[in-house]
Amino acid sequence: MQPVGPEAFEKLVGDALDALPDAIAEMLDNVVIVVEDDSEEDLLGLYEGIPLTERDEYGGLELPDRITIFRLPLCDMCESEDELVEEVTITVVHELAHHLGIDDDRLHELGWG
Repeated sequence: MQPVGPEAFEKLVGDALDALPDAIAEMLDNVVIVVEDDSEEDLLGLYEGIPLTERDEYGGLELPDRITIFRLPLCDMCESEDELVEEVTITVVHELAHHLGIDDDRLHELGWG
């Protein structure tokens, strides 16, 4: 499909975040979510940081964890806007799960991999 523009894509990411259950949204801590056009490694999303489950003495001057959602690879893999909405949601949930300390194996078991 033709890539959606940056503003429209950011809205899709925002909609995916808004759809999170309140209990999950309340667990997120010191994390920023950004949108970039592309990744050098052809990724859909990337989590960089210290998962909540590993933050023993966390909480001082640490920078926020960073989740990057990549617009062009997601647009390239989808054939329709409905499919793009679904894939953006899956990618956002996948990367947020890493922030919460859930690894890829567990995500696959839960059907999000």
